Amino acid sequence: MSFETAIHQWREGERRLDEAPTEQLPALERVTTAIQRELRRRLGGAFTTDELADLYDSGTDWTLDLAAAIAPGAPFAWDARIVADAAFARYVREATDYAGGRRIQRY
Repeated sequence: MSFETAIHQWREGERRLDEAPTEQLPALERVTTAIQRELRRRLGGAFTTDELADLYDSGTDWTLDLAAAIAPGAPFAWDARIVADAAFARYVREATDYAGGRRIQRY
């Protein structure tokens, strides 16, 4: 999957999270934060937008297991289209080739 496709999906996840019902936000935020921590563990220190997109492309099934463990009584917080995509959208901001809300093209 290209970065351009992935970032679109990630931003949609952030939008869904922003539009979630207020009573669901605590659980959704807990899960999203846990996924961000796992992304940090999986990618280590410095990473690029391509590396993050490759990880996303390899599958996000692992986020369901994490979400169910973090919020077992809140199945709405297991929706990868919200929590995983929002976590990737937030985490991309730490990529070495991402700044100011966009990808930095290096030549």
